[in-house]
This record gives sequence, structure tokens and C-alpha cells, in this order.
Amino acid sequence: MLLERAKSLLLLVDMQERLVPVMADAADLTARCGILLRAAYELGVPILASEQYPKGLGATIPSLAAFATRRLEKMEFSAYANNAIKDELTRAGQKQIILAGIEAHVCVLQTGLELVAAGFQVFVVADAVASRRPESREVALHRVARAGATLITAEMALFEWLRSASAPEFRAISQLIR
Repeated sequence: MLLERAKSLLLLVDMQERLVPVMADAADLTARCGILLRAAYELGVPILASEQYPKGLGATIPSLAAFATRRLEKMEFSAYANNAIKDELTRAGQKQIILAGIEAHVCVLQTGLELVAAGFQVFVVADAVASRRPESREVALHRVARAGATLITAEMALFEWLRSASAPEFRAISQLIR
């Protein structure tokens, strides 16, 4: 199944000031998330950002926070276990939830598993999720895919949202990956 702009919502999980620097390949992770968020913003795909205990872990990093439609605090590892986030996802009405962020084996995994169980079409952007240890990321991706989520890359999301080189946004979006 392909992503559809009108059915999509991007959930950026815990890309926070004190967490991002300790992730494996933090610079690449941040760049991939940036591309994904800029494209979603340009294409009108809603973007929610969860923040795990921001008092202690800081806010969403500024380069990404600027694109979020809304940022929501949580204490739960699964964003979907948080009532405010669950209500926001329900209210938004999109059936395709695209997940990016950290940590792949904790908050991204638990969020993905609960979203699949709740009946959402879940897409985990494999090149826009990370953990401190690469092995943890790999096991999490395998587990969430086995549970029913679809693994994609940031470029897959962009081109599925566009659908055609004749899309008015094609030039601007394709510049993001050059």
C-alpha cells in the first residue's frame, strides 16, 4: 500500500535536545528527519512531535520543532499510551501514521505496536529512526515490521506523497534529497 497525503500524519517521536546527541549516527538521523519534516510541511501533511519528559530531556531540537503542527509532552514510552496524543491522533482522522524519531527500540517501537493494534496503517521510516546502539534499532525494526508496520525510507515517503513528477511541489521536494 502506498502513502497518501490526505490520509497521512507524521509523528516525530522524542527528537529532543538531550537525547539526539547520544544516538548512533545522530547527524544523519537529524538530517533524514529534517528532510521528512520539510517535505511533510510543504505538502500539508500534519506533523505532531512527542516530547518525553521535556523538563529533563529538553525540547524537540529547534531545526525540527519549527515544522511541527503541535508538540505534546508525555511520560509514557508509547506516544499512543498518552491520552492527549491519542486524542490528537483520533481527532486528526488520518489512518496512515508515519513514525520517525528515537529511540527505535523503546518509544518508537511501543508507539508503533500500539498504533498497529489500534488499527492504524503504520509506516516506520527506517532511515529516520535510531537508538544508542545499532543492534537495538535493527531488532526494533524487525519486531515492528513483524507486528504489521511497513518499513519505508524518507525518500519513499516523499515520492509516494508526490505520486508524480508533474506534482506542483515536485521541484521543491526533489531538492531536499540532492
